Amino acid sequence: MSEPYYELVDTQDPRGEKFIATDMVRSTWSAAIQHAAPVSALLVRALEACEPRDDTRLSRVLVDLLGPVPAEGDIWVRAQRDRGGKQIELVSAEMLAPGPDGQPRAVAKASGWRLQQLDTAAVVHTGAAPLRPVAEARSRDMAKDWDPNYVHSLDWRWLTTPLADGPGESWITPTVDLVKGESMTPLQRLFAVADDANGIGAKLDIRKWTFLNTDLVVHIHRVPDGKWIGIRAETHYGPDGIGTTIGTLFDEQGAVGGIQQSVLVRPRPRR
Repeated sequence: MSEPYYELVDTQDPRGEKFIATDMVRSTWSAAIQHAAPVSALLVRALEACEPRDDTRLSRVLVDLLGPVPAEGDIWVRAQRDRGGKQIELVSAEMLAPGPDGQPRAVAKASGWRLQQLDTAAVVHTGAAPLRPVAEARSRDMAKDWDPNYVHSLDWRWLTTPLADGPGESWITPTVDLVKGESMTPLQRLFAVADDANGIGAKLDIRKWTFLNTDLVVHIHRVPDGKWIGIRAETHYGPDGIGTTIGTLFDEQGAVGGIQQSVLVRPRPRR
């Protein structure tokens, strides 16, 4: 296993846990900024660690990307419980990074509804058709097209042809740790790839268009099991430069949740 996404360098900083990022977080849009997937996973790590209870779990996580997250320099993550309760709790997390003036400012935020668990195995149901198995998926060796960045941290296998009609489908698993020396939880692993739904569902040529998402909302009806996360997604484009990605998330047993993303669509400037 190669270098992780992050290294934890200070647990006592008053601004929050302090991390430094590795090359594995670098975005495919720009090497100077972080891909949203590792950012999302690190925020989920903070949500899970915030006043944890064994009888609850996250059921919905909203991540808002407030601006470019720098790929270099210190970042801080902190979390708090916003609403307590026996059956329903709301927790939130925030990522800080130095702004133009050198002072830490919020660059990403997450909120999560945490619900009390109860045995409902007798009524389990999902209407989503399962993905075809991992054995039928094929790697496109996307890492060859970039210097070390987020794509190099994944085993990414496609079931569909990119840009083809209909939803895109892929199986993905991270091949690095989220934080050096730590094993990912199932939800951290899910969020380390969930943001890729925008790319899987894309119908635009990346050489001609940019399509950055500003958020992701994930609802989880079942905690994923195993290393592989499947994504079925399609992006819809409006006439005014705005799109929406809508998708379903899977493990090898079936659907585990749904995802939506807001997408800013822009033509690439001519060179």
